[in-house]
Amino acid sequence: MPGGMLVRGDGDDNNLHHNHETAATSSAGPMIKIDVAYGSALHQLFVPSRSTVGELKKQIAEETGLEPDKQRVLFRGKEKEDDVHLSSAGMKDKSKILVLENPTSKVKKVEEMANIEEKVEESIARKESKVEEIKETEEMSKAFAAVGRVRKEVDKLSERVAAIEVAVNSGTKIAAEEFDVSAELLMRELLKLDGIEAEGEAKLQRKAEVGVVRRVQGFHETLDKLKARNSNPFHDSNKAASVTTNWETFDSGMGSSTAPPPQPMSSSTKVTEEWEKFD
Repeated sequence: MPGGMLVRGDGDDNNLHHNHETAATSSAGPMIKIDVAYGSALHQLFVPSRSTVGELKKQIAEETGLEPDKQRVLFRGKEKEDDVHLSSAGMKDKSKILVLENPTSKVKKVEEMANIEEKVEESIARKESKVEEIKETEEMSKAFAAVGRVRKEVDKLSERVAAIEVAVNSGTKIAAEEFDVSAELLMRELLKLDGIEAEGEAKLQRKAEVGVVRRVQGFHETLDKLKARNSNPFHDSNKAASVTTNWETFDSGMGSSTAPPPQPMSSSTKVTEEWEKFD
């Protein structure tokens, strides 16, 4: 250009970029092929000859998926450190290296897997425990309900026994079957109470129903006494004493041949027969 000014053509940019790449390549050295054996696979990598083992591991990680910190790079049977250059280690074009997984990483991996399994087991145990608690709660509810039903039936039977007692005391003749049926119904409720399967608090609740058992036993005793009185009205000692008192009163009288007036509380057939014998 006139005046000494230099003008750069469009092709100069491409030449400048090429020069930079050439300089970079020359600083890292020529590209060499490294054969990498990992497991049963063989990989081919192209790296600058002046690369370090650490840089080589990064490319190996991209190819195999094994992280650099988990790699052991062996060349001619010896492990190479990360800061060693390939050329210094004796690696050149078409060299073959062996890559192994670091045992430490395997231990860590095993530990990680063990931790995962432990957490899974703990989670399963918590779920099973929760299911067991729900099941136990349901069983307890059923046991409480069963005990409540027995108590309710015993209350009803207590009214039945009370009605029988009132009838017998009033002199009403009761069929013998009524006593047997009542006793049988009471016994069935005891069997129901004993057959309730329960654990924990429900089991304690069932044991606490000893009051129900005692009530049923008391009702049985009452039925036995009422049954005896129903079949033999003068079986009761109190009434027998009343009849004896009447005879003693007559013997100690003024010699009158008139029978003592009948007592309101003793109108039995036995008393009437005794008066007829005296006459």
